[in-house]
Amino acid sequence: MSARTKKKEGFWNLTEELEGDKIIWMIVFMLIMFSILAISSSTSLLAIQQKSSRISIAMEQVIMSVAGLGIIGVFYKFGNVGLFRLVSRYGFAISFFMLAFLASHFQGIPFFKPVSINKAWRCISIFGFQLHVFEFVKVLMIMYIAWAMDAIKTGRTEMADELGKMNHLKWLKTDMGKKFFYVVGPIIVTVMMLALGSNSSAMFIGLVMIATALIGGLDMKYIASLGILAVVGAGAIYGTYKLSGGHVFQRLGLVVDRLALASNDPLEKLHNAKVGTLEFQEILDKTRQPVSAKVAVSEGGFFGKGQGKSTQRYIVSVMYEDYMFSFIVEEYGIIGAILVLMLYGSLLARGSIIVRNCENHYAKTLVAGMVLLVSGQALMHMFINVDLGPLTGQTLPMISHGNSSLLAFSMVFGIILCISKMAKKKIAQETAKAEPIIVTQDEVKDSLNDLDALEEL
Repeated sequence: MSARTKKKEGFWNLTEELEGDKIIWMIVFMLIMFSILAISSSTSLLAIQQKSSRISIAMEQVIMSVAGLGIIGVFYKFGNVGLFRLVSRYGFAISFFMLAFLASHFQGIPFFKPVSINKAWRCISIFGFQLHVFEFVKVLMIMYIAWAMDAIKTGRTEMADELGKMNHLKWLKTDMGKKFFYVVGPIIVTVMMLALGSNSSAMFIGLVMIATALIGGLDMKYIASLGILAVVGAGAIYGTYKLSGGHVFQRLGLVVDRLALASNDPLEKLHNAKVGTLEFQEILDKTRQPVSAKVAVSEGGFFGKGQGKSTQRYIVSVMYEDYMFSFIVEEYGIIGAILVLMLYGSLLARGSIIVRNCENHYAKTLVAGMVLLVSGQALMHMFINVDLGPLTGQTLPMISHGNSSLLAFSMVFGIILCISKMAKKKIAQETAKAEPIIVTQDEVKDSLNDLDALEEL
């Protein structure tokens, strides 16, 4: 029988040496390549604002992409379940500190202070580098929820047990008390604090945390209680917003405007207003970006306009962030959109295989939550870009412009790839069981030679 395998050289030999899931590695590289191409073409307005050039911004993206790959490599090479579990244990505490610091608006430390952008407190400036807190909170809280569900399952609830020794806190020793203390309570607190800066982020991150908890084994009755508390909390937020005259939960007014804009045809209002009036200009300002994004999608066609030929990038001020998918459709057409969908869909599929082959409950919950975060945010971004929901400000993971977002999602992919090494043997066995879709000519020849040898016996 002829040898079927030969040692691969060059790039392919390098890919063989990677221990993590190779499909996910490929997804990471393709997302980064797509990001560099898209950002180099979509940032015309940003270049004008920064008095720079699209080439300079593209080079910055290349540098940040290299940094992101570095983070992925560090997590992949040196990370392990024990280390991730240790960090996850303090995920809620770290998130609470960062969100509380944002809410304080404390400006006493020049090199470490909260920063307001577009009338929202979302960033912390650290020696001039703006760290978008929400991007890291979503990662830390998913890590925390994975740890909390595993801690409850394995009985590692020392803090609740110790507090439960007090007469008025005996309920913490019960299963319900522990789940409220470790899971439900932190979710509520985090969502309420996120709502101070972004209602859409609070809603999205809250849903992903709940989904992660469900995967980790949280009973549906607790989800129902979270639903009731969400309604009560929404009422409390709205009441606080009204009583404070719009000074607290300022973003709520923007949510109301976006919901009203999404429920009505913006062009109808624009046509009914008299050109040149203040009313016409206000409606135009509110509708310019979503309408232009829809124009970008409609003009893309099957093959798109081509690299660097977008026209709507000069109209939509955040084309490179909130409307990146619309830009991709405009320049690369339906083909580009399908490719992007396939990348995130493949991540979801490979993530499910890793989860299925993880024996560690914590690792399984963690990977599931991370995959849901990336794929869920990507789908939400795409739905909104094709006018299937109000604008939320959620970027396209690993593609949209944003240093904090890129670094945070690099952490996510680093964790997924690191844990995929644990499940590698099982995944390889499962893949080997599947019949090949395409049979090569060499394989047919080998099979025929085997058959001839058998007939000569």
